[in-house]
Amino acid sequence: MSRTVFCRKYQQELEALPFPPLPGKKGQDIQQNVSKKAWEEWQALQTRLINEKHLNMLDPESRKYLSDQMERFLDNRETDQAEGYIPRDQ
Repeated sequence: MSRTVFCRKYQQELEALPFPPLPGKKGQDIQQNVSKKAWEEWQALQTRLINEKHLNMLDPESRKYLSDQMERFLDNRETDQAEGYIPRDQ
């Protein structure tokens, strides 16, 4: 049986990430408080934001922007969206 966590995004017990997705304390915190489902959804949004906004991940401002967007997403606050993106179910 897989391990579960109380997901900060969905406010319920869900399947946990198998390992920290980021190095250090931040990654450990995410592994302990964010579900696999929420993290996978964040990764999809992150990819869209990087591609549509032409972010350069070598630029500290771009990394800071994505970090802020990640926190907003995981806390259920409004995030930026990729312009022109239409979800598959629409």
